[in-house]
Amino acid sequence: MKSFLIALLSMLILTSCGQPESEETAAEPEPFEQFYNALAEQCGNAYPGGLTQEPEGDEMLTGTELLVVHFRECDENQLKVPFHIELEEDEDWDRSRTWIFTKHDDGLELRHDHRERDGSEDEVTMYGGFSVGEGTAIRQEFQSVERTEESGIFRGWRIEIVPGDRYTYGTIRGEEWSWRVDFDLSEPMEELPPAPWGHE
Repeated sequence: MKSFLIALLSMLILTSCGQPESEETAAEPEPFEQFYNALAEQCGNAYPGGLTQEPEGDEMLTGTELLVVHFRECDENQLKVPFHIELEEDEDWDRSRTWIFTKHDDGLELRHDHRERDGSEDEVTMYGGFSVGEGTAIRQEFQSVERTEESGIFRGWRIEIVPGDRYTYGTIRGEEWSWRVDFDLSEPMEELPPAPWGHE
């Protein structure tokens, strides 16, 4: 009888305290992972955009040409996102640039793959950096260590994505944009651009 009462008491204590959960609650993704997932959700789509800010004296873009971002190659750990620039005077396209986002265990890496028209590597290519700070699900910043050390202020790139609204790419000096392009994510383009140079 004594042993029965002890067993009954133990059962009542366990019931009142609650049983341990059989499955652990899944951890919420880190901000950089949420950001990466937002980029990956655009995979297969291309979107139009244009120049919104450029440093004084920089003549890389006119501000009137069409810019196109294409979320072209995607997997769990890497995204390849070509950036196409309309050459209005030549009635042609510059397809030399591809942004490469790589997901690591502790953050993201951004690289710029620049190619010549024949697909060979440009003299300046694969520059970039790693994400800094925690960032958010819609904004991540990447530091250029070399440029930061040269100037004494933070230099690098800022990327923002607001699904269904906009994708923004640009360079920053300190906290301010120095160069920026914005793409409209409200509706994908019906016609996709061809492969960027060197990524056939």
